[in-house]
Parts: sequence; C-alpha cells; structure tokens
Amino acid sequence: MLYEELLEAYGFEVIGIAKNGEEAVSQYQSFKVKPDVIIMDHRMPIKTGIEATEEILQHDKNAKIIFASADGAVKEVALSIGALIFEEKPFDNKTLIGDIKKLVGK
Repeated sequence: MLYEELLEAYGFEVIGIAKNGEEAVSQYQSFKVKPDVIIMDHRMPIKTGIEATEEILQHDKNAKIIFASADGAVKEVALSIGALIFEEKPFDNKTLIGDIKKLVGK
C-alpha cells in the first residue's frame, strides 16, 4: 500500500497489487495491457520474489522488474535472472521514482 500511495502521488497508475508471489504471477498473466514496471518484493508467501520474477520473465522476457529486498544477499540472483534494478531496503522514495522513470522513459 505504501508503494501505491507513493506512485499515485507522483502521477503513476497502479493497476495491481499482489499479496503473494503466486498472485503476482497470476495477475501479470491476466493483464491484457501489461504494466510498464513491476516492483517485486523478495519475501512473500507461497512463492518468493525470485520465483515469481522467474515465472513472469518466462512468459514475458520484456517485463521490467524492480526487485526490492532488505536481503542484499539476493541482489546477485535477482539481477542474474532478469530483474533490471535492485533496490535494497530501506531505500529513498526519490530513488525508486527515479528508477521507475528511467525504465519507462520519462
């Protein structure tokens, strides 16, 4: 919910929020118009962010994923499987917004 409030405050539209990794994959697959950027958390129930990222990228190699985690040990894995940016928590909101703008070309 914090991401949603932050993104909307900066003029972005949030089209989905998943409560777990399995839901993230399911939602992504169901979107007719894919989101410009996905913010993926690492620690989630059912499927981790790593597992969800892998599945999403198997279905759409062009998905733009920002991986967010307080566990810096997963940074290398997240980036190696295809996440474009790794944000180590806690991170500055302006950094996140800047990275999103960079990915969407704004």
